[in-house]
Amino acid sequence: MKPRKDRGSSFRKRKPLEPPFPGAAGPADPTSSNSAPSSTPSPTFPPPPRRDPGSTDWGEVADWYDQLVGDAGSDYHQKVVLPGVIRLMAPGPADRCLDVACGQGVLCRMLHHKHGVKMTGIDASGQLIRLAQERSEEAITYDVADARDLSRFEPGSFTAAACVLAIQNIDPIDVVFENVARILAPGGRLVIAMMHPCFRSPKGAYWGWDGERSIQFRRVERYLSPRKEPIRMHPGSDPGLHTWTFHRPLQTYIKALGKAGLLVDALEEWPSHRRSEPGSRALAEDMARREIPLFLALRAVQCGRPASSM
Repeated sequence: MKPRKDRGSSFRKRKPLEPPFPGAAGPADPTSSNSAPSSTPSPTFPPPPRRDPGSTDWGEVADWYDQLVGDAGSDYHQKVVLPGVIRLMAPGPADRCLDVACGQGVLCRMLHHKHGVKMTGIDASGQLIRLAQERSEEAITYDVADARDLSRFEPGSFTAAACVLAIQNIDPIDVVFENVARILAPGGRLVIAMMHPCFRSPKGAYWGWDGERSIQFRRVERYLSPRKEPIRMHPGSDPGLHTWTFHRPLQTYIKALGKAGLLVDALEEWPSHRRSEPGSRALAEDMARREIPLFLALRAVQCGRPASSM
């Protein structure tokens, strides 16, 4: 028996657009073929070189990544992500902050220059750390390190930590949170920003259009099952060029943080800042952007001992 097709509605899995930043899985914004693209243009760059298909860091495409993100980040970084991270962190000149998976240092530079924070950035990619050092002043410390092994840092070394648009490229996360909890002083806070796992599940959530109601909607097919998915690093170029993203439901993050002794005291959902240019679906697309968040942010506080022991 064939399923009944709802009258006036349509759905199709769209051909992927260029991600707004490394790590994004598929199109971030609901731009249809019946309206003009978002009024915020996406930059174009030459395709990156071939990389090891089993790797999850961006080291082998570091120069291309650096061109894409730039000194201050993409428009998503500048308009949505970084302002939100800084608001949640509430940094000050007395803070010592570790940027986990710092890339080429966008957050490190902003926190140091604008808020006087003593910054340390780590990344598994030596190439990205090299670029971070080239773009930054010597007062910011960078080091090549795996987020799953922070043993080089003494317990309580930092008052704050951040992981921005990277946690979904790291597995497992339990050991990451345990390491961060150890290097944070009591009361220290960790801020995590990620693609929203509820609505931006790779190969599990798509944009659709209801023609009868003139509504752009998000169709979620899979959510609760954790999984590993390949994502193309530069759609439109070599189809074999990809990295990995790890989808996890929200409860996985909350439980792993609590188990490590990091108690979540703030959760925010951030929509896209972009707007469609005039077109027949522009109003519906803009409403979808406002109502269906693109990012999820968590703040967790080091409570001194794992939740399971309390």
